[in-house]
Amino acid sequence: MKKTLLFFLPFLALSSVLAQNEINPVEKEPTPTKRQVDPSLPTLFIVGDSTVENGNAGHVGWGEPLVSYFDLKKINVVNMAIGGRSSRSYIEEGRWAAVLSKMKAGDFLLVQFGHNDGGSPSDPKRGDRATLKGGGDDTVNAVNPKNQQEVVVHSYGWYMRQYVSDTKAKGATPIVCSLIPRKLWGSEGKIGHSTDYGAWAQDAAKAAGGLFIDLNGIIADRYNAMGKEKVDTLFADEHTHTNAAGAEINAESVVMGLKGLADNPLASFFSDKGAAVSVAPPIAEAASAPAPTASNP
Repeated sequence: MKKTLLFFLPFLALSSVLAQNEINPVEKEPTPTKRQVDPSLPTLFIVGDSTVENGNAGHVGWGEPLVSYFDLKKINVVNMAIGGRSSRSYIEEGRWAAVLSKMKAGDFLLVQFGHNDGGSPSDPKRGDRATLKGGGDDTVNAVNPKNQQEVVVHSYGWYMRQYVSDTKAKGATPIVCSLIPRKLWGSEGKIGHSTDYGAWAQDAAKAAGGLFIDLNGIIADRYNAMGKEKVDTLFADEHTHTNAAGAEINAESVVMGLKGLADNPLASFFSDKGAAVSVAPPIAEAASAPAPTASNP
């Protein structure tokens, strides 16, 4: 029991600091569900933003409902997602280092970013989290408006490759997810696929030798099949954050994506609920979705 508590306490401490939600500031981060963590088992770490973490005002991310799809007698599931973070700010704030400090050989990572990476590093409102577009090696010097420190800002793809390479260096398995779609219906009455951050995430996973789930495409196709009226009931706000029902669909979609991998590394860890999920069908062709911007965070 003492080893279990020592393993889990750093995660609770990390989740007790103040945070900023992607859309509106929040006074305090939600407390994650407390579960015992068995250090003798492999651990699935989940890293992302508020579309993955449970938030305020009925916002529910897919990280918590995903737990029920796994057999906790075989694997730990630790959701380290936090609202308002980008692929860059999660690293700069030391949160990724904290995850790595507990990661061991045989563990797994699910990582999803993109909703907060838009904007410009020189923007006083978003400069603490904005990344350069694309996946190149270009950099720009900037001043973080939160702490006034000079920083070197890389591309979104560069940061995503960092998650993959760091995880592999630990002997763990990285799985990159494209960002979940927003509830933004195009002129043809369809929710488009992300051809920017979604595509850059895929490129980063491939370049760094990680696995990739097109979560954006899987969920967009499911939304389009359901139709606007039903999809409206899955969101807690205008277009970004799901409620409990929407988070459940997104969590199930993660499992569908895992089962679509040529060699699913988590196949032996599913619960009965997870085992019953079908593999994701091929992604349909769809129009492009608008990218996250300063006016559409």
